[in-house]
Order: sequence, then structure tokens, then C-alpha cells
Amino acid sequence: MVAICLAAWGGQRGPAVELDADRDAFTPSAFSVAAGRGLVEGSAVYIDNLAGLPTNNYPELLIRHGANDWWEWRFGVNYGVGSQGTVVTSVEVGEGTLDGGTLYESSILYGFKLATSRQDGWRPDTCIIMEASTPTSGDLFGTVPVATYVAGWEVADAWRVDGAIRYAYSEAHAGWFSRWSPSVVLRRPVTERFEVHVEWFGSFTQGLEDNTQQPFISPGFHYGITRCVEIGLRVGWGLTPDAAPFFSDAGIAIQY
Repeated sequence: MVAICLAAWGGQRGPAVELDADRDAFTPSAFSVAAGRGLVEGSAVYIDNLAGLPTNNYPELLIRHGANDWWEWRFGVNYGVGSQGTVVTSVEVGEGTLDGGTLYESSILYGFKLATSRQDGWRPDTCIIMEASTPTSGDLFGTVPVATYVAGWEVADAWRVDGAIRYAYSEAHAGWFSRWSPSVVLRRPVTERFEVHVEWFGSFTQGLEDNTQQPFISPGFHYGITRCVEIGLRVGWGLTPDAAPFFSDAGIAIQY
């Protein structure tokens, strides 16, 4: 996987046909879905946890529909089983224990995305995402509010850099706490259909008796099968003793 991305990084460049999927990387796209159009995204996630069972998430279904040129509605469903939560994805759950305790949860997600600016010189493309995740089964049943701010620039030779900060007020067995998730991703189109990226992101808790710091480094790519369908894969490795040693995320996006 890493060898493919490094080889493509040095290959021939080309203009990319982008669906602007939010699940291509941990950092969401800085663009909303066009008015009257929709995007269906889904993925299967595997997390090799430090202790206990690995985490498996699916289908991580996210339906995005453009209400106008700057506003989209968002709805999703997901099921996760394992331990230690799902901090490598955009699915919000309570913080799992590091002793290998098992976590089962299904949930629904709902909210909106608001495009707030377009790139003009140093002014970036920006958007705000406001969501909530409500468990429909599991040990914890508190609705988790999530706010995300994304900013990004297209730079020389069609390279693109995007950054985001996500805040969630999450529930754990010991009570409610704050989770801060900063991220930055560098993207590079290789051909019209193939793009590679490398990303740093992390999850940092505040308000727990034992706070965790879980940063990751993650390469990935996506490939457009058609102009309306793309597939993608990203993998990553934890950089601290709190973080899962490895994860993989394989997904698809379909535009309608």
C-alpha cells in the first residue's frame, strides 16, 4: 500500500475528476454536494486495537444531498463491534477502555454541511459540519454532538492541502468528556481518475480520569471507476502507546 502511494506520488500528474467524498480521508472535503445532487458513501473499517478484540465498523453509510449551492443535508447509519472505540473514522462513539473491554454499538447520524467560502488567493475553501450521532443499541445511549471546521487550498500542479478540527462531546462509562480531533492531509492527483494522499490526524480527550492521546499517520488513495463511482483505501499506524497499532478503511462513493 505504501509502495503504491510512493510510486504514484512521483509519477505523471493529471487533472482529477473529484466527487469530494468525505470518507476518502479522516479530513472531510471542504466542499458541499451540488444543489439537487447526492452522494452515497460507505466503508468497512478494521482497527487492530492494543488489547482485546479488533474493532470492525460497517457500513459507515453516509448519504449527502445538496439543498442548494452551499448547504447539504447528511444522514448515516453504522454498526461497530470491538473495543476502544472508533477514533480513526468520522463515526463518533464513547471512549472504550484500554483493558480489552468489548464495545457494541449501532447508531444513526444526522446533520448538515455549510460551505462558507471559496478559494480566492490566500482565502481558503472552507465549510462547517454540524452533526449528531445517536446510538440505537449498545451500552451508551447519549446523543453525541459533533462540530467540524474544514479549510483547504489547491496549490501548484493541482496539489491540495486540507486541514480540519473536529470537536465532539462524547459519552464514556465514567461520564461525558470532550474529544478534539485535528487533522491535515496532502493530496496529489496522479491521473484523471487516480489520487494519492498522506495524512496526519489524532484524537485527544479532555475531561476523563485517564485522558488519551492517539495520533496517526495514514497514506491512502482513491480511484474513479466512472465519473459517478469511486473506490478508496487508506491505512494507518498509531504514533503513541495509546493509539491502535494499525487500521485499514476500504470505501466507496456513488454520486446520483
